[in-house]
Amino acid sequence: MTTVQENDQIDTGITGPAIQDCGYGREFGAFYDRIFRKDAYADLTARQLAAWHPQDGSPALEFGVGTGRIAIPLAREAGLEVVGVDSSPEMLAGLRESLVAERGEGRGEVAVTGVHGDIRSYTDSRRYGLVYCVCATLSMLLDPAQQQSAISRAAERLAPGGTLVVETASRRWILDLHEGRNRTSFFVPYPAPNSGLLTYSTRLPQEHLWQASHIWFEDGVSRVGSELSRMTSVEEVDAYAAEAGLVPVSRQADWLGTEFTAESPMFITRYTRPEEAGDVERTEH
Repeated sequence: MTTVQENDQIDTGITGPAIQDCGYGREFGAFYDRIFRKDAYADLTARQLAAWHPQDGSPALEFGVGTGRIAIPLAREAGLEVVGVDSSPEMLAGLRESLVAERGEGRGEVAVTGVHGDIRSYTDSRRYGLVYCVCATLSMLLDPAQQQSAISRAAERLAPGGTLVVETASRRWILDLHEGRNRTSFFVPYPAPNSGLLTYSTRLPQEHLWQASHIWFEDGVSRVGSELSRMTSVEEVDAYAAEAGLVPVSRQADWLGTEFTAESPMFITRYTRPEEAGDVERTEH
C-alpha cells in the first residue's frame, strides 16, 4: 500500500480541532529534498532503525515523515510496514511523489502510508514495534508541554518491548555556535557543483527559541526558507521519555554510531517500553 490519507480514514480515533501546521512545508517543500538528500546516509539511517525494530511483524511509525527520505528505504529494505504522520500537506504531497517515483524506477510497491496528523495528539488503534522522530522534528514544537505531548503519544503507540528513537539538534551545540552572540551565520557546501546552504541564525528573546533563515544556492539559483524551533537539551528529552514510562537504552551523535559528547551537533537517543504482564493482557484483546 502506498497512500496518503486523512487521519480519520485509518481509524485513528482523533476528534477535535483542525490539524495545526507550522508552515514548514510551504517554506521548504520546493527544495527540501535538495537539502535533506535521499542518499547513502539516509539508507544507513533506515538500516539502523530496522536493526532496532524487534522484527516481530509489527509496523513502524514515523512522526514527521516528510517526503519519505527514511520511511521509504526502511519499508523497502527491511520489509516493514511504515505509517508516517505529518502536519504539512506539502510534505505529504512530496511523499506521494516519492512513492510514484519508486514505482517508476521499477522498485515496485512499498508499504508506506502517509497520514495527515499532528504528532502532539496523534493516536490510532495499532501498536508499533518501532516509533521514530528524527531530523529535529521534535524541536519544531516550541514549548516543553508540546514536546512532552509528542513523546507521550509516541510511547502510547509502542508495543511492549518496542523502541522509540528521537534525533534532534543539541541545545549546547547551538549555543556554542553563536559564541555568546544573538546572531550568527554559516555556510555549508554540498557535494553537487555550485550548491550549498547559507544560514542566518538568531537566538530569540523567548527562552530557548531559535530562528534560522536558510538560502539554498544551486547553479546560480537561490531559494529562501525560514524555520522557528526550540533549542532542546538531552536532559529534557530523557525527562519526557521517563514521564511517558520509557527507559533509555543508548545515545549516539550520528547514524555512523559516533559517541555523543557535549560538542556534538545532534543526538540520537533510543528508549524502550518495558514489557509488563498487564501490557500482554491488553494486547490480546
